[in-house]
Amino acid sequence: MPKAWRSTRFRVALTSFVTSLLALGVVSAWLVLDAQNRLGAGAAQVAKARAAAIVQLLNTGAAPADLLLLVRDSAYEVIDRSGKRVIGCPGLRHGMLSQSDMYKPGDYVSVLEAGAVDESMAGSVGCRGVLGRAVETTETRVHVAAETSGDSKYRIYGAAVVDESGQAALDAVRVTLLAGVPMIALLIGVIAWLAVRRSLRPVEAIRSEVAEIGAHDLSRRVPAPDSADEIAKLAETMNTMLARLDTAVTRQSRFTSDASHELRTPLASLRTQLEVLLAHPDRLDWRDACRNALLDITRLQDLVGDLVLLGKLDNAGPERTTPVRLSEVVESCLSGRRSVRAEIDGDPVVLGDRGRLERLLRNLVDNAQRHTSTGVEIQVSTVDEVAVVAVTDDGPGIPAADRERVFDRFVRLDDGRARDDGGAGLGLAIVAEIAEAHGGSVEVADHDGGARLVVRLPLAKARS
Repeated sequence: MPKAWRSTRFRVALTSFVTSLLALGVVSAWLVLDAQNRLGAGAAQVAKARAAAIVQLLNTGAAPADLLLLVRDSAYEVIDRSGKRVIGCPGLRHGMLSQSDMYKPGDYVSVLEAGAVDESMAGSVGCRGVLGRAVETTETRVHVAAETSGDSKYRIYGAAVVDESGQAALDAVRVTLLAGVPMIALLIGVIAWLAVRRSLRPVEAIRSEVAEIGAHDLSRRVPAPDSADEIAKLAETMNTMLARLDTAVTRQSRFTSDASHELRTPLASLRTQLEVLLAHPDRLDWRDACRNALLDITRLQDLVGDLVLLGKLDNAGPERTTPVRLSEVVESCLSGRRSVRAEIDGDPVVLGDRGRLERLLRNLVDNAQRHTSTGVEIQVSTVDEVAVVAVTDDGPGIPAADRERVFDRFVRLDDGRARDDGGAGLGLAIVAEIAEAHGGSVEVADHDGGARLVVRLPLAKARS
């Protein structure tokens, strides 16, 4: 199949053509048949009126022979009980108008053979041309109405043909529709093809632009038409998707760069210590060197663990969700810690991963302990079907301008609070990711004399 035939324009145009052809054809055929039936019904009505008029004359005492003088401009035929033609107009060379059993009831259509009518006969004087001139050369369908005289001695048949002018007009309409319907359907198909081509121009522009956008050029956007139709919505959706991809790729690139930098520092320190130890084994205490190397390896291990956890949080939510009591999470976090106080109001239960929730609280407490002067306070409460966990310290606090940025990855603030002891700037980023994965949020709240970080998580019954 040629490529052009598989296009949307061709399929829509072909569908429009076929549908229009069928619809117009059915309607046209119905109109022609209805008009033909109306013409036939009119001829049958005329035939019935002619038969009724003759029956009335016969019932009033007129003889069949008198009908030639009494009836004008009317095609009829009278037969007796034996089926013999008594009188009729016009004269026939062979056959009869009835061409059927004399006792056949109702109205019907009879066919006169070509040349059956002889208008030169004396009996045809009063009805010449009533059946039309076509009977002289072609077969003619004659509408016949049968009636019986009052004394049942005669069977009277009135006859009429379809109006020639009406039939000619109908034939002209039939020929016109036969030629016009395909042309109109074809015109509709062409219009549909042009309309679809015009409508798809913005789509082609969007496709061309997307085809040229590479992974390193996500700042480009597809052209959006001024119309408020589905194509405009498609362009808007594409631009929104490109914006998200641009943000994600930029974030990933920055994350990769920062991770590489964070990994390079302990690796360089570890290598330097090992090289110095190998070059001057007699000048260095190998125990101190191994102790320092172990610290660097621990730092590397923690950093890799944080990166792996962030990667998991980026790709999916909690691996398993179960009801978790926040009081148990707090007790687990307090184990082995000094200068950390906890205040639990009630016992809120959330639905999530206990291990990750413990990691969330542990990161908050670790961050607070690095900067506190006297101690850290944990408060757990319930507000409007939401569990609230607040971790407060009395350190230097977090500037208002950095309260959003502090949850970004590898962010270290310029003041003394952010220069954490060996931290990679991933602790609060992990807190934000875990809270979001559990349907919650984290923020830096206003607090005098230190920092207060607040985590809000939906209660288990509220989420179910």
